[in-house]
Amino acid sequence: MEKTTRADEGKAKNNLNAGSWMTPYPHIIEVGKTYREAATMMDKLGLSYLPVVNKLGHLVGVVTLKQLVSIFLNGDSDEQIKGSIRTRDLLLIQEDANLLDLFSLPHKYYLVVDDKKKLIGILTNQDILDAFSKYIYKLKQTENTAEVLSIILEKAYEGIAVVDENGILLEFNEAYSRFTGVKREDAIGRHVTEVIENTNLHMTVKTGIPDRSVLQIIQGQSMIVHRIPLWKDGKIIGAIGMLIFEGVSEVYGILNRLQSEKMLKQSEPKMVTTQIAEDSRITIDQIIGASESILRVKRLARKAARTTATVLVSGESGTGKEVFAKSIHNLSPYYNGPFISVNCGAIPEKLFESELFGYEEGAFTGAKKGGKPGKFELAQNGTIFLDEIGELPLVLQTKLLRVLQEREAERVGGVRKYTVNVRVIAATNRNIENMVEEGTFREDLYYRLNIIRLDLPALRERKEDIPTLLSHFIKEVCVRYHIPEKQFTSDVVATLIDYPWKGNIRELVNTIEHIVIMTDKHIVDTSDLPIVMRNQQLGDIETDSSLIEQFKSIGEDEEKQFILQTLKEVGGNKSKAASKLGIHRTTLYQKLRKYKIQ
Repeated sequence: MEKTTRADEGKAKNNLNAGSWMTPYPHIIEVGKTYREAATMMDKLGLSYLPVVNKLGHLVGVVTLKQLVSIFLNGDSDEQIKGSIRTRDLLLIQEDANLLDLFSLPHKYYLVVDDKKKLIGILTNQDILDAFSKYIYKLKQTENTAEVLSIILEKAYEGIAVVDENGILLEFNEAYSRFTGVKREDAIGRHVTEVIENTNLHMTVKTGIPDRSVLQIIQGQSMIVHRIPLWKDGKIIGAIGMLIFEGVSEVYGILNRLQSEKMLKQSEPKMVTTQIAEDSRITIDQIIGASESILRVKRLARKAARTTATVLVSGESGTGKEVFAKSIHNLSPYYNGPFISVNCGAIPEKLFESELFGYEEGAFTGAKKGGKPGKFELAQNGTIFLDEIGELPLVLQTKLLRVLQEREAERVGGVRKYTVNVRVIAATNRNIENMVEEGTFREDLYYRLNIIRLDLPALRERKEDIPTLLSHFIKEVCVRYHIPEKQFTSDVVATLIDYPWKGNIRELVNTIEHIVIMTDKHIVDTSDLPIVMRNQQLGDIETDSSLIEQFKSIGEDEEKQFILQTLKEVGGNKSKAASKLGIHRTTLYQKLRKYKIQ
């Protein structure tokens, strides 16, 4: 018998709700498929059950291994799955269902549905245990908060100072007092610049951008400090400054040793694949962001990384799909191998097989002497990242599927197959489920790739991460162009937080780069922002001014001529042409195919 549970509002506030801990977008099968197809799918994915939905995505039941055994024994394996399945003790819950209500129930898994009974996730007993563990940890942390904070402030080895929105000191702990020689009672209530020399904590309040591990001269010593802004309801209410009493002389010594070792290694020749592997040594912890949406993806990525299963990363352009792919590779059993990235949308159809699987000498006119290894060979014992997988034509999808299924490939013009031992991570910015429905993407390839799914949130869905991202990329851009570091006012930061960021992190980085290069002032205010952002601040949102947007108002012939002229101006360099047109390189390749431009 089916049951539905909904937690009341009071219980939902403790964050022990099903929506926070479920696995979203589970594997499903539609009504009308056969039980044999369900069995095949469960076998491929290693599942013990498979939710059944109708054409609208509404849950109608679950197919279990126990049911399949009975069906196969009775010879009904080719029977179609009906629109209603009687499943004993099937428990449906809402996103806000409280885990405390579920823990005592005798179920191993729970199906999470929305108000229209559309399946949106699956929750297991292990997920519930993980939630309780974290919740208990938080309770211990927050118990007697005032007393704990007081002890931290007074007993902390690090100097801690807290200022309000005007830069007035609200807290000044004993460690900071001993170091500066200023008593706590004399410091509180004064402006921070009167108490701490060379401080920028008052500027952190104005800019809203955190500063981590920066150098500050105090008492004639180079010290490492952290400055963290405090935001509430979209406004700056203060900032925390933390002084690390370790001097930097030891840090400089370590840095010198690392630089010496690096110089020594640079004198030794390296294999190309080794260099590629070193380039991918990014970890999940290095991915910037502490919002709940990005933390959830990080948790799933860590789980995925511990296995060798294929991962499908989806998300809008610029959300960091390749960064996540590299971090998963670095934590996977293949971390010692190379990381090879392939843009599936940029490979011409005629060259697809030779690029991915390699070719032998004499395989075709112009073939390189001695042949050439393909991307799968270069990625051997490592990871291959298939970016823009949704751009592959159907005929190429078939060839890729065969290799993924058989784990064998053969060079063009070759006579012997070689074993493919690689971890596959695919990515797309398209709705791949819609493509499967429309018949433009093979269903069997979709199931082969969609073993573990990571859906990356858009930047506008994690706005609380924008100040931290700004802090990181401002420093990076200034160092890259040898420009003195600039500071953004809090009004600028607030405007950037409210901006929709259709190009996500890639657009954010490009915007920072534009502002830093084009602004001569040390302090960046709203007048230095691009016109589209200034107009948005005034409530007059304009459309993007990139050249490619202007194509919407002209005919296809003019657009084709515009692209040809741009390619001619840059000598045929497609990356430069895409940059000049103001579009992504993949978009340019799509238009080249559309207009049959060689």
